[in-house]
Amino acid sequence: MSRLKQLFQEKKNNILSVFYTAGFPKLNDTVEIARHLQSGGADIIEIGIPFSDPVADGPTIQASNKVALDNGMTVKFLLDQVKEIRKDVSIPIVLMGYLNPVLQYGFEKFCKEAAANGVDGLILPDMPLDEFNEHKDLTSSLGLDVIFLVSPTTSSERINMIDGLSSGFVYAVSSSSTTGAKKGFTTDQEQYFQKLKSANLKNPFLIGFGISDHATFSKASEYGSGAIVGSAFINLLQESRNFEKDISQFVESLKS
Repeated sequence: MSRLKQLFQEKKNNILSVFYTAGFPKLNDTVEIARHLQSGGADIIEIGIPFSDPVADGPTIQASNKVALDNGMTVKFLLDQVKEIRKDVSIPIVLMGYLNPVLQYGFEKFCKEAAANGVDGLILPDMPLDEFNEHKDLTSSLGLDVIFLVSPTTSSERINMIDGLSSGFVYAVSSSSTTGAKKGFTTDQEQYFQKLKSANLKNPFLIGFGISDHATFSKASEYGSGAIVGSAFINLLQESRNFEKDISQFVESLKS
């Protein structure tokens, strides 16, 4: 059983997945941040693969991508960092990124090295479902969970299709916009969350985009198994002078 599946089997609610960009703020910070996330109480570590054109992301994550690339981050170096993280970190690690860098690296090579180095899941939002079908046997044989996204505009039919193809969990995008920290959810968003909760999906779902504090994390957890926070954490890393203290306080502020 994968680490992700085991987590969701053992913990049904208030699961916190924290996203940050590999190689940000500094090239070698990736490993230290992961260690502090685990010790601070995060449930899943989601590491972004830097890309030059992250069109689905808001200004905060876009800027972190540029910094990481300017620092010299590459796909190969990130995979090596994951191997280093795995020496101390036992919670699930998910890599999230755009398909282009993965294809340039070689999809099969990327998946094999990711699995060998301790990656549990992949989120490649711009990978067409038809294309994934060509690789499903590969990812399954390697024990890699592949997570797909649904949004408020996704039809019920397509939600069921995505749920059927996903493993680990389904990523429920809270709004049809770019990433970014926001304050609260609208009535329409909560109706969408309730629709997913009532859909009897085979996978649990986590809510992302707009999670920035205890209030938004708690509200998301009323509907899904938990939530994903990204931009608010990137902002913290940019300002932090003490990762250990600040990351611990950040995770605690979301959960308690």
